[in-house]
Amino acid sequence: MTTNETLERIARSVWEPGDLVTDALRDLTGDLVIVGAGGKMGVSLSRMAAAALDGTRTVYAVSRFSDPAARAELEENGVETVSCDLLDADQIAALPDAAAVVFMAGRKFGTTGDSAPTWASNTIIPALVAQRYADSRIAVFSSGNVYPLVPSDSGGAHEGTEPQPVGEYAQSCLGREKIFTYYAERNGTPISIIRLNYANDGRYGVLTDIAKNVIAGTPVSLGNGMVNVIWQGDANRFALASLAHADNPPAIINVTGPETASVRRLAEEIGRRLGLAPTFEGTEAPTALLSDAGRSFGLFGYPQMPLARMLDATVEWIRGGGALLDKPTHFTEREGKY
Repeated sequence: MTTNETLERIARSVWEPGDLVTDALRDLTGDLVIVGAGGKMGVSLSRMAAAALDGTRTVYAVSRFSDPAARAELEENGVETVSCDLLDADQIAALPDAAAVVFMAGRKFGTTGDSAPTWASNTIIPALVAQRYADSRIAVFSSGNVYPLVPSDSGGAHEGTEPQPVGEYAQSCLGREKIFTYYAERNGTPISIIRLNYANDGRYGVLTDIAKNVIAGTPVSLGNGMVNVIWQGDANRFALASLAHADNPPAIINVTGPETASVRRLAEEIGRRLGLAPTFEGTEAPTALLSDAGRSFGLFGYPQMPLARMLDATVEWIRGGGALLDKPTHFTEREGKY
């Protein structure tokens, strides 16, 4: 297989729907709107939905589209794009009708020192969208950051774990959930809430962050010594399939990989594939941000991309010169300062 073919195979793995998504969307009685579709996951999720629906329904991708290339990619692959300032109530009111909505909008980085825009993005936009689509099914992307740090050997926080968000970003994520829950109860809207921990594709993610450190010869921080990771394609599939499980009160579903993965071991495995020896700094703390995604596996099956293949794909992508996003995860952060 040539380098270009390898890169294409990896890129395709983040948007190919498979039977899970095709079956989940088969009975959709109207169109699908994806709010916040211009971000690092939104383009691939929108393409996945369009591929699954195969022209039987319209997929609308809604965003400001600050990246023209993202908009062009969507339009070239059967997705209708809608430019929208998501904080403008009139523009939200004018969005297309839809039987189902995937909500992906939000702000994380830059919160520390300038938290007001984060709170606006993560609570006002949900209120506007929840009211506009009161009669739709809604899948809401949230974050595992709403959970407290848990013992590294605990298996992770589960959906019944009491949220204890650390820092204003995580607090605003819980605020997003509460806003959608309020309007779900008020309007009878069925909703699923996806608490996601560390989606990865070749361009970005914990594995890419670690690989970049290994390649540069800079130490890998071990403060958060354990992580959960999931391939972006699997996270997209689970989120779209969750529409079939939307409920009122909202169904909360952790989405991440099945392993509690050692950061040290991940770096060593990446280094082995690259022929490089990683260096480290710090020591593993007894707690980490971890989630138990057992419920999602019961609903959707195990992720298609196992951890070893994720490591292979990450290294192949970087070796092959695949594009990288300048969006580090800051997975090492323990005080909620993003």
